[in-house]
Amino acid sequence: TTRLVDFLDEQHMHRLYEKFILEYFRKEFPQISVSASYIPWAVDSGNRAMLPIMQSDIMLTHGNRVLIIDAKYYSQATVESYGAHTLHSSHLYQIFAYVKNKDAEFAEVPHVVSGMLLYAGTDEEVQPRNTYTLSGNKISVQTLDLNCDFSEIAAQLNSIVSEHFEAV
Repeated sequence: TTRLVDFLDEQHMHRLYEKFILEYFRKEFPQISVSASYIPWAVDSGNRAMLPIMQSDIMLTHGNRVLIIDAKYYSQATVESYGAHTLHSSHLYQIFAYVKNKDAEFAEVPHVVSGMLLYAGTDEEVQPRNTYTLSGNKISVQTLDLNCDFSEIAAQLNSIVSEHFEAV
């Protein structure tokens, strides 16, 4: 059974995980703009008043490149259905909405907007790690192994920057 304290602990850990990643990038990559930014809806018509606010956990921007990271701290990074492990559909829908709406913000200006679901490592047998191109944007899914020395955690985070930004 799930107790309220378990739920609160997971919420607290999720926020701590998200904040750790944000502050790591801020400290280690001062040449990159690092923020938890609002993303406006790309509304063609209609009243925006009832649309929910989209706020990214982490947005890295350097030149014309943007990487939106959605940090996920869950006991299970995947869902098992009929013997197959799949991503949580709501997580994929969320990062896709962030990326497509941020992409629309640039209009005709040359740019590259990518997204990433960054799960905290779990003891599950299957750890998500894949990259997709969805409607023209790169969406990657990675697992950050926290069960290691800090130097290894730093190397994992540094590789995210080197994979998405040239000459940083």
